[in-house]
Amino acid sequence: MGAIRQCSRSACRESAVATLTYVYADSTAVLGPLATYAEPHCYDLCAQHAGSLTVPRGWEVLRLAMPAHPPQPGPDDLLALADAVREAASRPPAGGASQAPRSVRAALEAPAVAEGARRGHLRVLREPS
Repeated sequence: MGAIRQCSRSACRESAVATLTYVYADSTAVLGPLATYAEPHCYDLCAQHAGSLTVPRGWEVLRLAMPAHPPQPGPDDLLALADAVREAASRPPAGGASQAPRSVRAALEAPAVAEGARRGHLRVLREPS
């Protein structure tokens, strides 16, 4: 589960329950259930601020149906999580460097490359002796 998101209004410490999005081309504000992910051009609002939302004159507010309570993880979500944990636990460890991140292991196991040669977006340079 992700962290609980707070209301975007300054000085408000309440948990967000709704997401506000502006459609400037249509002069419309859309207020709906809390989005799954925090979006950069949307505002998360608590119940009080969502209920007292006002928009500029000439704008329209489109209020989408709000759920009575936040969605809880379902059996499918829990089974998917359990399957992922089982799969990760059943993988055999890879050699002695298994504790190092995959990118570090790849660099350690990679064959030597000629000086100045390019490998992807990286270039190998040798220190002068």
